[in-house]
Amino acid sequence: MTQTATATTTEIGPTPAKWQGLALSVVRVVVSFLFLCHGLQKMGLFDKPAVPFGVWPSWYAGVIELAGSLLILVGLFTRPVAVLLSGTMAYAYFVVHQPDALLPLQNKGETAALYSWVFLLFAVVGPGTYALDTLRRRRKS
Repeated sequence: MTQTATATTTEIGPTPAKWQGLALSVVRVVVSFLFLCHGLQKMGLFDKPAVPFGVWPSWYAGVIELAGSLLILVGLFTRPVAVLLSGTMAYAYFVVHQPDALLPLQNKGETAALYSWVFLLFAVVGPGTYALDTLRRRRKS
């Protein structure tokens, strides 16, 4: 006869789901801040000349990167904006980088590829616990 021990545990602190929501929020903020810097670089910050106004596609990409990264940073309209940013970076990879060589390390497109996949992840899983989207959803309920 086997006995199964049933232990009662008391959870102290956040549950795993809360840790996941917090971790996702932190990653979202860090990635969007880094991407904001990427967009600001196109506008002439960080010792790089600005892309001239209206030059296709670089100037428009810079505007999308700036506005999109700010929305992702605060977690507002995260999913649709993340789809847009993922597509922008996929375009950058395939049009700008991929013709130079097959692999991202060879064509210097690893950041474009990485941003594209991370933003696609945000589009699928959402913004995390600490986001304006989450606050808006709670107020509607």
